[in-house]
Amino acid sequence: MTVDQLKKTFNQFEHGAKFVTYVELASGHINDTYLIKTEIKPYFILQRINHEVFKCVPELVANKVKISSYLQEKMSSLPEKEIKRHVISFIGAKNGDMYYVDKNGNFWNMMLYIDKSKTFEIVTHEKVAYEGGKLFGEFLHLTRDFDATELYEVIPNFHDMSSRYSQFEEALKVASAERINQTKLYIEKVKNLKEEMHILQHLKEKGKIPLRVTHNDTKISNALFDLNDRGLCVIDIDTVMPGIIHYDFGDAIRTICNTTTEDETNLDLVNFNLAYYKAYLKGFLEKIETTLSPLELKYLPLGAKTIIFIMALRFLTDYLNGDIYYKIKYKEHNFDRAKNQFKLLSSFSQEFDTIK
Repeated sequence: MTVDQLKKTFNQFEHGAKFVTYVELASGHINDTYLIKTEIKPYFILQRINHEVFKCVPELVANKVKISSYLQEKMSSLPEKEIKRHVISFIGAKNGDMYYVDKNGNFWNMMLYIDKSKTFEIVTHEKVAYEGGKLFGEFLHLTRDFDATELYEVIPNFHDMSSRYSQFEEALKVASAERINQTKLYIEKVKNLKEEMHILQHLKEKGKIPLRVTHNDTKISNALFDLNDRGLCVIDIDTVMPGIIHYDFGDAIRTICNTTTEDETNLDLVNFNLAYYKAYLKGFLEKIETTLSPLELKYLPLGAKTIIFIMALRFLTDYLNGDIYYKIKYKEHNFDRAKNQFKLLSSFSQEFDTIK
């Protein structure tokens, strides 16, 4: 993307500012995101939404704007300056839409940049886990009265266990004999856990756990902090859609409480950090405990266990399929990721009685 192309795209939006320069932000794995610096602040975030991954960009943007507007209304008692630090603010395009489509068919949207802020790729101390818990808990609490059925399901069956298990079974049918033999220990683990890992799915289908507005990508890098490590704002809401709260809770725990990265091949280094779990849970419940039903509270730990399993299953399935979904750096990459998540699942399971 050249400077001139970015400047031209930037000027398709109703910002009233003059482009000076830009910085590409490389934290995301799907979209292209740029910090646009202007003559005077505020600066802006210009984002190209990957329409190869997201097939319904207008609906996705509509979801984001609806939730942003709703959160701003919920915080209307605060000064406008504070609202803009705690909620993503979207800028409309000159054509009247909340997005712009360039001549190559690329979709763009724009947000205000939240100054004096930072993100974390990994958690390094309990305060960050605690503040992250408060942020995601507050996001879910504030949206508790929003009718989730108004949101478009941008990734159908994203956390649907039946769908994920069916994909795994189909992968077994096409996998090479070599990969079946390599992974037989883990294939057996999946089959042994099948019944337990469907508990939340069945509760959801029976209506015993309510559908809510959920974020669906609650890794710690999607929480924005101020320079004193206090939580500011939940970001990257491309996947906001109807769901159950357990998977938002679980995915945050999965990413925050792994003692190393999900690509780590030395499984002795992969363990579940119970202290970070307690810190995140404390912050999370401070904001949302009164919102949840007794049944939702009861199954929060199972939500974490289930999401760790789902990621292990997805990596294993892709490996059996011949690596057709996730980008890999070497032949065994997906299998190593799967082993990593199964080790995390084992470490979590050892603490499960304490956690419950």
